[in-house]
Amino acid sequence: MLIQVEEKAQGWRALAVYANGDEVLLFVGRSSTQVRAGFEDSFKEQLVEDEQESVVRIRLQQWQGAPDAGKWHDKSDLKNPLVKAKEKLERVAA
Repeated sequence: MLIQVEEKAQGWRALAVYANGDEVLLFVGRSSTQVRAGFEDSFKEQLVEDEQESVVRIRLQQWQGAPDAGKWHDKSDLKNPLVKAKEKLERVAA
């Protein structure tokens, strides 16, 4: 018997990857659009400055398969908010 507890599954997530290979979950959402819109705030709120600087990649992943028998698949990389801020500062300074 399948008991569904959500109207729609949370099928997308943003995962930060550190230089040493460790990973941390940043944001989970129902769509890639929702994750793209919310992961930056989560990045700034969850990670302290040293942790933010150690992030080398942010992966956008989608759940594929049944809720109890699937796995996460990489879809793309998301832009690191720290890198975006540095690029913006460089453009202003130029």
